[in-house]
Amino acid sequence: MRTKGGIVTRRRRNKWLKLAKGYWGHKSIGYKVAKQQVVKSWTYAFRDRKQIKREFRKLWIARINAAVRPLGVTYSRLIEGLKKANILINRKMLSELAINQPTVFNQIVEKAKKALVQKKAELK
Repeated sequence: MRTKGGIVTRRRRNKWLKLAKGYWGHKSIGYKVAKQQVVKSWTYAFRDRKQIKREFRKLWIARINAAVRPLGVTYSRLIEGLKKANILINRKMLSELAINQPTVFNQIVEKAKKALVQKKAELK
């Protein structure tokens, strides 16, 4: 006797359709298109988990650079000065300080500037 696989097939298809819930048009209705879109969405999600880290780093660097230029330093010179002054602070925190606590940020920039001047004097 033949065994029909209708229930198993329907459950498997509904699993993919459930994952595609909320998609626009046939991507949420048709099994084949829904499955393709879900797999594509997982690809995008994997890629963008990496990309979001890059985007935030770029944002922090832009904010730091904008905050430091009026003080007479560029971003790259600031980072060099921080390394020479042995100040270990990440870009996220520098960005937050530049926005929320400008006085503390200015003090850090001044220390970095002094470290740059001292290292330059030592080389001469």
